[in-house]
Amino acid sequence: MSIIEKAAGRIEHGRQERAPAQARAADSSAGAGPARGAQHGHGAATATAMPAPAPSAAPAPSAPGAPPRRTREVELDLARMQERGLITVAGGRTLLVEDFRVIKRPILKKAFPGGTAVLPSNLVMITSALAGEGKTYCSINLAMSIAMELDHTVLLIDADVARPSVLKALGLSPQPGLMDLLLDDSLDLADVMLRTNVNTLSILPAGTANLRATELLASQSMKALVQEIAQRYPDRIVIFDSPPLLLTSEARVLAGHMGQIVVVVESQQTTQHAVLEGLRRLEGCDNVSLIYNKSRDFAGTETYDYHYG
Repeated sequence: MSIIEKAAGRIEHGRQERAPAQARAADSSAGAGPARGAQHGHGAATATAMPAPAPSAAPAPSAPGAPPRRTREVELDLARMQERGLITVAGGRTLLVEDFRVIKRPILKKAFPGGTAVLPSNLVMITSALAGEGKTYCSINLAMSIAMELDHTVLLIDADVARPSVLKALGLSPQPGLMDLLLDDSLDLADVMLRTNVNTLSILPAGTANLRATELLASQSMKALVQEIAQRYPDRIVIFDSPPLLLTSEARVLAGHMGQIVVVVESQQTTQHAVLEGLRRLEGCDNVSLIYNKSRDFAGTETYDYHYG
């Protein structure tokens, strides 16, 4: 049975058994919506301390005679993130944290079978059929959840270059990033990558908007950059927040570089036709999975169901 046939069955089954969904979580410039626990009075943070994350590896050394590269640092407002429904390393044990622990485990298993990185399975693209289904919200939460791991670091890349929203969702101002790196050969990844106060999490912004974004993402420069990112650190997961599949051509081009693809489907909102058409755009891609976002299994709760492709 194909991934499209499986998806059709899951979507229809979910519609029959789940109550109507609440208003959709923000996925655009407004960022993520309020936490599930804050909305419904569940999942309050506990006093349990999280293990201290391992420090991330240092940037690759510069060429002899070249000025040293220094990665810029940004401060994430973890309290603000928690208020907006995002996972933080100090947020305690909540239902949302547990949901993304379930989601990340098969992703990590595919990327590091036996504890060894398999390239490019450590490159994970998060997308959706349409805008507003929660892909940026899921991308950030998945990145934060993986950042809690003791043996892995994570790089979150805003690859939705037409409508970037990762930085705004995190309360950060626009910065140079992916597009600038592809256009300027003098730039190094360390010049545009942002270190954060979460030691195991770094961010690569979308950068300056460009009308040739599709061609840039399909270029040899992008292929070389993706290979460098995948290989630079053997413990790293790279998460790409991708454009929606049905609204841009960039998503299909980006998918060709990925080892794993996760499609976010908004419960009770996204039509079956839209999901199946989005999956058709990914035919030929291996390791396609689904996150059924904001499904309501019990009164007053929202969950994130993960399905293998």
